[in-house]
Amino acid sequence: MTKTTSPPVEARRPPSATAPARPRGPRLSTRRRRQLLGVAMVSPALAVVTIFFLVPLVMTFWMSLNEWPLLGEHHFVGLANYVRALGDSEWLHAIGFTLRYTALITPILLVAGLVLAFLVHRGGRAARVFQSIFFLPVVIGFAAAAYLWLYLAQPGLGPLADLAARTGIGSRDTNWFATATSGLLVVTAMVVWKVTGMQMLLLLSGLQAIPGELTEAARIDGAGRWKSFIHVTLPLLRPTLALVLVFSVAGSLLAFDQFYIMTSGGPSNGTITAVYQIYRTSFINFELGYGAALSAMLMVALAAVSALQMLLLRNSDHS
Repeated sequence: MTKTTSPPVEARRPPSATAPARPRGPRLSTRRRRQLLGVAMVSPALAVVTIFFLVPLVMTFWMSLNEWPLLGEHHFVGLANYVRALGDSEWLHAIGFTLRYTALITPILLVAGLVLAFLVHRGGRAARVFQSIFFLPVVIGFAAAAYLWLYLAQPGLGPLADLAARTGIGSRDTNWFATATSGLLVVTAMVVWKVTGMQMLLLLSGLQAIPGELTEAARIDGAGRWKSFIHVTLPLLRPTLALVLVFSVAGSLLAFDQFYIMTSGGPSNGTITAVYQIYRTSFINFELGYGAALSAMLMVALAAVSALQMLLLRNSDHS
């Protein structure tokens, strides 16, 4: 009888123990499908951003390097439009007025929004009612609000004329748009009435995110309301304050509707903002290349101001 020999140990091992690992084909294909699905879902938003933001942005910078009339051929002039802007007295005056308007309205909006946020932060049914009332002007368009206040400030007709006569500030026939200063004050009052509700809502969300235990602990330690606000509430509210400041400064630097409707840039071009000057250059004088250069300069300045605000906030958080 023949003796059978058993195969070696390696031969008896299953093929999977000695064979190299096979590539995980199904898992790779699934991951690939997920990637393609993600790209497909992002593509519509990417196409919108490309068509309506990136392409016009590149086109604006290209136009700023050309003398581009409304009719006729354009030709390349390099940085000549930017050099011209640095010596343009009308553009420099518009920039100066825009900065003054921004410096005037930004702290007013911040303080008014913070005060209203604290008033409605206590809660209760009455607070919710007043919160809705304060927010109502936000839903009105800027153009509609400007026309409304234009009527209110009409001499001899609007309620502001009667209020000015009763308080002794002026008479019923006072023209509030006769000077650049009074016109600026009326426009500022309209913007504060229109925008403060949004400032309040943003700051209220920041206040509601602060744990109540922190302020309660500060009061137990003997800190009054003012010290609690300075040392507890304000530091924790700093990110929200930065967001509100960025929105306020950006909106003020881009102001156009209210001055176009209420003052028409007058009197004597005293209330021409930077965007208003760009509009006049591009669509009244039809100097599209020069208007594009002014737009590019304003955009760079706006990005620099916003970046500086965020940088100062980050540095103050680390300190």
